[in-house]
Amino acid sequence: MERDQEQEAAAPDPGPGISSSSSGPGSGSRLPGGIGSAEALAALGAIGRRLLWLLPVYLAGRAGLSLGFVVAGVALYMGWRSRRLSKERSLRAAGLLLGDEEATVSATHLGRSLGQQELPAWVSFPDVEKAEWLNKILAQAWPFFGQYMEKLLVENIAPSIRASNTHLQTFTFTKVDMGEKPLKVLGVKVHTGRNKKQILLDLNISYVGDIQVDVEVKKFFCKAGVKGMQLHGMLRVILEPLIGNVPIVGALTMFFIRRPTLDINWTGMTNLLDIPGLSSMSDTMIMDSIASYLVLPNRLLIPLVPDLHEAAELRSPIPRGVVRVYLMEAKDLQSKDKYIKGMIEGKSDPYAVVRVGTQVFTSKVVDENLNPKWNEMYEFIVHEVPGQELEVELFDKDPDQDDFLGRMKLDFGEVMQARVLEEWFPLQDGGRARVRLRMEWHTLMSDASKLDQVLQWNKTISSKPEPPSAAILVVYLDRAQDLPLKKSSKEPNPMVQLSIHDVTRESKVVYSTVSPVWDDAFRFFLQDPTVEDIDIQVKDDNRQTTLGSLTIRLSRLLNADNLTLDQWFQLENSGPNSRIYMKIVMRVLYLDAPEVCINPQPCPPGNLTNIESVEVGSSVDLPARPTTASPSAEFGSESVIRIHLLEAENLIAKDNFMGGMIKGKSDPYVKVRLGGQKFRSRVIKEELNPRWSEIYEVIVNNIPGQEVEFDIYDKDVDKDDFLGRCKIPLRRVLSNKFVDEWLPLEDVKSGRLHVKLECLTPTPSAAELEQVLIVNSLIQTPKSEELSSALLSVFLDRAIDLPLRKGSKPPSPYISLSVRGVPYKTKVCSPTVEPVWDEAFSFLIKRPHAESLELQVKDDGHSLGSLTLPLSQLLAADGLVLDQWFPLSNSAPTAQVLMRVQLGLLISQHSGVEAFHNVTSEENEGGSPRGSETELYIREDGDSGSAQELRQRVPHANSNLELSDSPLGQLHLTIWYNMDARKLVAIIHACRNLKSSAKDIPDPYVSLVLLPDKSRVTKRKTTVRKKTVNPEFNEKFEWDITLEEAQRRKLEAYIKNSVSFMSRGEPIGKVHIDLSQKDLTQGAAQWYDLKDDKSSS
Repeated sequence: MERDQEQEAAAPDPGPGISSSSSGPGSGSRLPGGIGSAEALAALGAIGRRLLWLLPVYLAGRAGLSLGFVVAGVALYMGWRSRRLSKERSLRAAGLLLGDEEATVSATHLGRSLGQQELPAWVSFPDVEKAEWLNKILAQAWPFFGQYMEKLLVENIAPSIRASNTHLQTFTFTKVDMGEKPLKVLGVKVHTGRNKKQILLDLNISYVGDIQVDVEVKKFFCKAGVKGMQLHGMLRVILEPLIGNVPIVGALTMFFIRRPTLDINWTGMTNLLDIPGLSSMSDTMIMDSIASYLVLPNRLLIPLVPDLHEAAELRSPIPRGVVRVYLMEAKDLQSKDKYIKGMIEGKSDPYAVVRVGTQVFTSKVVDENLNPKWNEMYEFIVHEVPGQELEVELFDKDPDQDDFLGRMKLDFGEVMQARVLEEWFPLQDGGRARVRLRMEWHTLMSDASKLDQVLQWNKTISSKPEPPSAAILVVYLDRAQDLPLKKSSKEPNPMVQLSIHDVTRESKVVYSTVSPVWDDAFRFFLQDPTVEDIDIQVKDDNRQTTLGSLTIRLSRLLNADNLTLDQWFQLENSGPNSRIYMKIVMRVLYLDAPEVCINPQPCPPGNLTNIESVEVGSSVDLPARPTTASPSAEFGSESVIRIHLLEAENLIAKDNFMGGMIKGKSDPYVKVRLGGQKFRSRVIKEELNPRWSEIYEVIVNNIPGQEVEFDIYDKDVDKDDFLGRCKIPLRRVLSNKFVDEWLPLEDVKSGRLHVKLECLTPTPSAAELEQVLIVNSLIQTPKSEELSSALLSVFLDRAIDLPLRKGSKPPSPYISLSVRGVPYKTKVCSPTVEPVWDEAFSFLIKRPHAESLELQVKDDGHSLGSLTLPLSQLLAADGLVLDQWFPLSNSAPTAQVLMRVQLGLLISQHSGVEAFHNVTSEENEGGSPRGSETELYIREDGDSGSAQELRQRVPHANSNLELSDSPLGQLHLTIWYNMDARKLVAIIHACRNLKSSAKDIPDPYVSLVLLPDKSRVTKRKTTVRKKTVNPEFNEKFEWDITLEEAQRRKLEAYIKNSVSFMSRGEPIGKVHIDLSQKDLTQGAAQWYDLKDDKSSS
């Protein structure tokens, strides 16, 4: 092959003379007008191809078919073409991305300073190491790998295909080209400390190849093939066992912990697989084939030494444990069944798909229910922890295509650490929907000491669809010897069937031998190993001829060492010397948790548990009524995540014109998701480096598996274009309390997003309320909602003596409660006048002094009583908690509700603002003491009608301080530079002791000028306060300038008296502040003495 290439390279190129001679008179005739025959034939061919488009229409008319068949065919073609173009774009984009990363790493080697968005993944994640040396090896060896694949397909695979079927005798590979783009390893993570006898690596692989493989069946004139493919996933490689001889490693074991993503670009007849519907089906079938070999629990074993005795154990090792998953219920699912074009909203028919790798279970369908209850149990064998994930997807059952209702994922490492985990998990893309799961980690014990206890415990469990297991059985099928011949004296093709109850497993077929080697492994769940048997049948591959059988009572293993039998077994109904070698291992499932007892556990807050109350008139003695509520330990443990969406850089330009000849920009916006809540930022027009400076707040629980997700889109008239996504695990924010990062965008060529996330833990103290309110006012952005200063937690326990309905029947009560228009509703209790709810709710509070908790007890929409609780009562209570019986108004005289209400302040430790503590004797810049009387009332740029005003009076703790003797008065002012929004902020709080004439009291206002620029762009002005010498403004103003520019400016504040509408105000005094002399990054409120307007600064 190399010699042929050299000859081709040495062959001389035809010169100009040859080219010109080929177009001479002897080369062919020319048509009139100077058009050659070749050009004419090409034009006629193009016209003919276009006429062929009309052929289906003509044939449909000739056949008498309706126009609908033609329209359906055109629609099918358009769908195929759209899918085809989408795959080609995806391949090109992925190829460019890998090319960019190569350039980035090359630049790194040259020592160039790189931005974070340019760096590969191993820089962003410290535990992931770069593998450029490995990529260089792969790139160098890739052509030779292509030669090997060509020989393998042509010389081995093709003959096997031709021999498998008479219709495929003309099958051949016409082209095998592995392309020039090799497989890339984006990062390597080495796990240490787990097992000293193995080396475990996680390879993040990405293959975006220009592979081209074409096949042809000449007998049927059929051509097909693949042109381009993508494969992305995490490949785990285990080097085990480590031995004391060369090559040190006995074998390589490879597998994907989770299913990788696959995208194939078909050619030829397989183009049909790109039709919508068939495309996903074909890719799924291929992924299923890959999963059957390379996705857990399946592994690919490559022995590196001969006669590796542990091959079966390496291919199918003893699992790490078994997780028992209880799918209990879901609530607040979305309604997908709509009638009369959506005018009438129905419900959904939900069912769940529970998946761990290749282990998949489907629950029953609950008809027409948005709060379904399944109460089903499934058991999963877990091999790799951490790594393997539980995935639960909910669907609405429909006659045609089932609608998606949401999904959740959880790493089994969380379950192994907790042993028992029962939570309400929010569903991604499911709105407010949640699913309740209970998961138990069962340890595998190698002795039978706990078996009786396990069997006794399992009898107390009522589970569907299968009863719980007490043990697992792993059978390593090694080989057989001296099997009998067939009746025709031919050697058999033996395979083995292994059965326990109605579960049967089959080995592979070994052809033409009486001493087969299978080297297979099988796993079974056992419900009661003391009475169960395993039945083994050795058969010919037609499953009709039995070559031998064996039945083993599993109780034999209970007395065996390590619950293991590793020996030869004599076959029955076979030859005299026929025997089979197996290793049979049993492991008992033991739940090592303190709650393994018959006593039921208390339910977490918010669970829909029905606690029956004693009916009126019962002869049972009524228990004493509790004096306080009894929430669970998790009550009030919520935190608030404050998400600062700041800016993005290097986004992709999606708005191109004239077919891409003129490059435009994008109109980006961001979708933020966390805990079932979704937020959407404003759209920034025509900007690739947008700045949003928006803040969102979400109440969260410490539920494993949650993530903060960011999706960026380009706003368009029709369909918005995708610009990238990124996410941060919530567990990381909860543990670190603060995260400030540039996140690289995934699934796109370039771009990164700057976000800050802060975890605010509620503090039960009102002493720092003033500080929280002022800090919130400083970091508040114009485009975001008012920030929360506290978190209110409400636990509704029960009610007593509710009024009866008309007709003296007990009501079916529920409670609706709200704060500032945010509503919640409890479950509806069965008819009773003493309902028990045991439910918890949380509210974000903006202004604790001004807000109230509104509560109404209802029955079928009719009010049974109400309660209004001002939150100011909580501020005066010890520990900001009220736990007692509250009387209901507009109800029966003795009607009461028992609840626990607690408030916690949200104190930011990473706002970048100096703490605002009251100081009793500190001198300000002008030499006067600074008071602490503050009324915070923030408006945006003096807009008295702003919806974002925040008013809160705090106690005048230091009202007795001696005031300054300044003859003109004082100005209370805060100056701060907001690093997140990149704005200079000034808050005019108040003035005091302003100079006034003997006749009239002034109507003061404050005018601000940012020197040296005195234009209207830098001027700001407060509203006018009527007839006062101690005006309170509390108005906020901002300038869009950099910190460096702000430090070169001077701020002048003029206090004036508004005389008339037409004239300028009369000056009272001014304050001149040199911003270069102040630390603008630490905002602090300060009193400034007023100077005469005519005096120099």
